[in-house]
Amino acid sequence: MAGNSQRRGATRKAGSKKTATAGTGGKGRRALEGRGPTPKAEDRPYHVAAKRKVAQEKLEKAEGKPRAAYAKTPGGSTDGPRRAGGFSDGPRRTGRPTGGSRPSAGGRTPGGGRAPGGRGAKAAAGGPEIVSGRNSVVEALRAGVPCSAVWVGHRMDSDERVREILKLATDRRLPLLEVTKPELDRLTDGMVHQGVAIQVPAYAYVDLEAILAQAERTGRPALIVALDGVTDPRNLGAVLRSAGAFGAHGVVLPERRSAGVTASAWKVSAGAAARVPVARVTNLVRALGELREAGCFVVGLDADGTTSVADLQLATEPVVLVVGSEGKGLGRLVRETCDVVASIPISATVESLNAGVAAGISLYEVARLRGR
Repeated sequence: MAGNSQRRGATRKAGSKKTATAGTGGKGRRALEGRGPTPKAEDRPYHVAAKRKVAQEKLEKAEGKPRAAYAKTPGGSTDGPRRAGGFSDGPRRTGRPTGGSRPSAGGRTPGGGRAPGGRGAKAAAGGPEIVSGRNSVVEALRAGVPCSAVWVGHRMDSDERVREILKLATDRRLPLLEVTKPELDRLTDGMVHQGVAIQVPAYAYVDLEAILAQAERTGRPALIVALDGVTDPRNLGAVLRSAGAFGAHGVVLPERRSAGVTASAWKVSAGAAARVPVARVTNLVRALGELREAGCFVVGLDADGTTSVADLQLATEPVVLVVGSEGKGLGRLVRETCDVVASIPISATVESLNAGVAAGISLYEVARLRGR
């Protein structure tokens, strides 16, 4: 037979009959049914979320108390080691975009294990915050702020602050995670981190009575800063930094149309947010009235003020400095509540100063007049 008739199977033998081939028995059909819904990330042992959950459970077991023990009590005090202000796990307004995943970062721990973390870079609304920067981190750790993780950049330049951060984290038995710079960039959402970052619970505000009580304990006339319509957290951070530098006893914020103590404010404050208490009130005008009843003079800062801050005679008395927004200034009702409206003389080429600069200049002048 010509061609490839000699190939095996090319010709059918006599008496043989072609039959159907064996089937899969439904195996292929069953394979199309799938494996059901995907388990949650924390329920998959190989997933970083599950490892993070296990690490957190071990941390809480080692500390002997949950993080909720640091939550603020109705009297303004806390059950954990905390200075002015504080942190809790309760809901709050962060001023950051919502809908992001919980902040985390991958990487290797100093012991060689995989660091608990993932790809998320933004804090969930009402959830933990990421504090970055060497000054901010070391001040937070010094103040005993509850912390769930410490991230340190791989092969970064070390100085005294970094060594102190590592020592404080080791003494408090905090999870110390070594990550790469790109992972830190994602973790801090592009903020300048200087190679270190920590995760802290949501900030817990104090009440007005706590600020007045702290002023009474110091034995000095009260010095309080109130912000009216300041929505930029960087301005709030600058005010906190100036307040800490010139001995202010606290900062008062309205709940609505105002920035809160977020990671951005923490960064700009250079850690002063751990030392200066912040009260958040429902109605700023009513809060100013309560401070007046407590013996404080309310001084508003406005470009149209009749008195210069440098000549403020009330500086030696208990004072509340009210700073308005850069664009609108003081609100009408807030301005009417002030005992005095003072101004900062500036050049005609500059229309106005931002809230952080105005507060810093005014606090310096009050400190200078009190020093005299």
